[in-house]
Amino acid sequence: MNHGENNNITVVDEEGNEQLCEVLFTFESEEFGKSYVLYYPIGAEEDEDEEIEIHASAFMPTEDNQDGELMPIETEEEWDLIEEMLNTFMDEQEEEE
Repeated sequence: MNHGENNNITVVDEEGNEQLCEVLFTFESEEFGKSYVLYYPIGAEEDEDEEIEIHASAFMPTEDNQDGELMPIETEEEWDLIEEMLNTFMDEQEEEE
């Protein structure tokens, strides 16, 4: 995972394809001892009827916080935590509008 300008990261898939993504938000979990990043592909059109597909990964930041390695989410408990954090984030966004 490479952090670019603003809140962008470059994600490389299993086939080696690079996808520029925008970070929605990051958070740390003491319970799991990991950091998580939620992001979506740049260029995903925001349609009123169509939802943007949001991706989530665990990540291990480097010491200089410039980049890190994305890792898959491994447990149902982690997915539950991520879903809860996303719902809270989305609720806060709606309140600000």
